Amino acid sequence: MKEASGSILTHVRSDSRVPLLPYADSSLSSSPSARSLSKRYMTYIPKRRSFVALLSLTVLSLVAFSFTFLGRSADALLPVPGYTTAVPPSSDANPSSVPGDAATEHDSEPEISTPYPDEFDDELAHSPYLLGPPTPSFRDNLRNDTKYITSWISAGWTNDVMTYANLIYLGSLTDRVPIVAMFTPSHIGGDAAPIPFGEVFDVPRFNRESGIPIVEWDEVKDPESDVLDDLGCWNIWEAVQLNEHHPRYSAVPDWLKLDLSYTKAPGWVKQIPDYPHDLCSTFPSLTRLGFPQERAKHLGNSIPSPQHNVSLDPDDHLLCFDYLYYACSQQSYEYDYDYAPQWRKVLRYFRWTRRIDMMAALYVKQIFGLELEAELPPYIAIHVRHGDFKNWCWQAENPDDCFAPLSVIARRVREVQEELRARKGIEVPMDRVVITSDESDPAWWDEVKALGWKTVDHQAARTAEVLGRWYPVILDAAIQSNAMGFVGTDRSTYSILSRRRVETWHDGVTRTVLWGYKGADDH
Repeated sequence: MKEASGSILTHVRSDSRVPLLPYADSSLSSSPSARSLSKRYMTYIPKRRSFVALLSLTVLSLVAFSFTFLGRSADALLPVPGYTTAVPPSSDANPSSVPGDAATEHDSEPEISTPYPDEFDDELAHSPYLLGPPTPSFRDNLRNDTKYITSWISAGWTNDVMTYANLIYLGSLTDRVPIVAMFTPSHIGGDAAPIPFGEVFDVPRFNRESGIPIVEWDEVKDPESDVLDDLGCWNIWEAVQLNEHHPRYSAVPDWLKLDLSYTKAPGWVKQIPDYPHDLCSTFPSLTRLGFPQERAKHLGNSIPSPQHNVSLDPDDHLLCFDYLYYACSQQSYEYDYDYAPQWRKVLRYFRWTRRIDMMAALYVKQIFGLELEAELPPYIAIHVRHGDFKNWCWQAENPDDCFAPLSVIARRVREVQEELRARKGIEVPMDRVVITSDESDPAWWDEVKALGWKTVDHQAARTAEVLGRWYPVILDAAIQSNAMGFVGTDRSTYSILSRRRVETWHDGVTRTVLWGYKGADDH
C-alpha cells in the first residue's frame, strides 16, 4: 500500500492538473496508439488552467489549515471537520456521510506552501494532438493527420466513469484519440455545475501509463464559445433497446454547444439481437463503424439536428456515439470480472489527481485522530449501499431480510483482517475501519458505532460548501480506493470500482457482501 509520509502538502506544487503528454513530432501518425507514442515527453499547461491549478491548491491549503488552527475557535468561519465513530446521518446529509461529534484538535499547525505565479510562466498552450489552444469551433482545432472519437454520459457518476473508460477503450481499438468531456451532475443535484474529467483523474499520468493519448473537450473547444457546432453521430441506444425510439439523452452536448444529427446504428451492434433483457453493444461491432467500408454501408438515414435542422451522416474525422455505458467485450456488466479489457487496459489507469489523493489522506488522518505529519496507516474501507436497492428486494419474504445484517458485514471484515495478516503480515484493528453508507436508520448506525468503525462527516466538514458538491462522493471513492482492504456491496458499481482499485493498486484484500434475500451471504 502506498503510504503518505510527512505533511500531505509536500510537493503540492506538482499538481497533476498540469498535463504531461507525448511530444508531438511533425510526423505525428494519423493513428496514434501505444506503439506510436514518442518516448519524449513535454509539459504543457493550458493558460486558462494555470489560475485553476493555483486556486485549487490554495483551497487545499485553506482546508488543511482549517483542520488545525481554525478548529480551536468556536467562532471560526471554517469549522474543523468532524471525524468520529459513526453515528446516524441527518435527513439532509449526503447519503455517504454522517454527522459526528467534535473534531480532533491538533497541537501544531501544518506548514502550508502554495505555488508562486512565476512557476506558470514557461508554459506551452496545447496538447500535441491538437492544432493549438481551444478554439471557438472544435473543428478548427483538430489535426488533419489524426482521427478522433467522442461520446456522452447519461447516468450516475460511477457509471459515467465506466462510460468514459469504454469510450477510451473503443478509441484504442479504432486508432483514434478519445476526446473526453466533463462529468455532469446527477446524484448530487442537477443544479450543480459540471466538473472537468481532469479535475478528478490524473490525465497526464493516464497518458503515460496506459499508452493511450486522450484530450479533454475544454482543450479542444473554448468553454466560453457561443458557436453552436454541427456534428453527425451514431445512435446506439435505439439499436440496443426496444422501449425508447430516440438517442440516449445527455446534457453534455448542450454544455459543449453541439447540435447533433443522429443515424441509428445497425441492429448487429447488439450482442443478443431482439433480446430485451440485455443492452450490450459489443466493442468489435462498434469498431466496425469506425472504419470506412462498414461505415459507408449504413449512411443516408440521419435525422435532422434539433436546432439547425441539418441532416448529417456520422462524422468520420470525429467519430461520435450517443451512449457507450452498455458496451461490452463478452457480457454485460463485465467490470465485475477480472478479464474485463476496459478495466485492464483503461480504467485501472484512472488515478486520482494529486490534489484528491492528498485530500483523501488528510481526511483519513483526521478520521483516525492522527497528526498531519503521521504516516497513513493501513486501513479497511466498507461501502454499504441500501437506498434504491430496496426496490430489488423481490426475493426477500420479509423486506427486513433483504440486506445482510451488520454481523455478516463484520464477518467479512474479519476475513479481510485475517487474510491481510496471513498474506501480508499487516494487522488492521477494528478502529482502523472506515464505513460509508446511504443507510438512514439510526439504530443501524448505533450498531456501527458499537463496532468501533469510523466514518467521514462531510456535513460537519462542510466538504460540499468549501470544495464543491462533487467532493463528498469523489473523496469517499478515493478513501475507499486507498485502503488495504475493502468490503463492498454486490451489484453496486461504486463498490465494484473501489474493489478493483484496492486489488489492482495495492494488491489488497477484498470481499463482496451478497444480498437480496435472507441468508444471501451465508457461506
